[in-house]
Amino acid sequence: MSTTSNDALSKVPAVTLGFWIIKILATTVGETGGDAVSMSMDLGYLVSTGIFLVVFAAAVAAQMSVRKFHATLYWITIIASTTVGTTLADFADRSLGIGYLGGSILLLVLLMCSLYVWHRSLGSVDAGSVSGPKPELFYWMTIMFSQTLGTALGDWTADSAGLGYAWAALVFARLLLLVVFAYFWTKVSRTALFWAAFILTRPLGAVVGDFIDKPMIKGGLELSRYSATAALLAVIVLLIMVIPQRAARRAH
Repeated sequence: MSTTSNDALSKVPAVTLGFWIIKILATTVGETGGDAVSMSMDLGYLVSTGIFLVVFAAAVAAQMSVRKFHATLYWITIIASTTVGTTLADFADRSLGIGYLGGSILLLVLLMCSLYVWHRSLGSVDAGSVSGPKPELFYWMTIMFSQTLGTALGDWTADSAGLGYAWAALVFARLLLLVVFAYFWTKVSRTALFWAAFILTRPLGAVVGDFIDKPMIKGGLELSRYSATAALLAVIVLLIMVIPQRAARRAH
């Protein structure tokens, strides 16, 4: 009977306001950090994607090897997913010539397929049920697709749609507010709302990151990618230490 409480715990954090604050910062640092390696270091999108994929795979392997939720390891894995999402989307959109809209559509299809197969295999895509190898693999694969989609969608909104970084950030912030409204005042599935918010925080972070480091002539602040990344990481570390981190309850 002593294992009952442990069995009820997931290996991902409980969804709280603090979770969303750290998530948005993590997606922002993924953009500035990914751009720092691919652009400022001039390694290119393909090489940078290869580097970040190795880091992400190692982080996922470490995450899956532990038996319970570890906040630091979890957020390292999230940040790794955002950096690989940044360079992978840029590689597909720019190097392969798919374009922002084409990349967004392709990644949206992959994301929906991932959620569909996950649900068909395990009967739920509730993040609270993530404990064990199979749901963890689905969880992190879905997250990687969502992070990559977010970069492509953010770039399409800010650049191709011509909104610019500040207005694009406002669009995604408003969409997130609609999700919040639906959470408190409708009976829409909480699991569906979680994934909607999770997906939307990525393009929000992406356009904020671009606003920070892109040239002024393109509507950015042209701040140092290295300094911005270091500052964002410092804030994330501080918040992880200050905000209570607890495991989510598994769905029954």
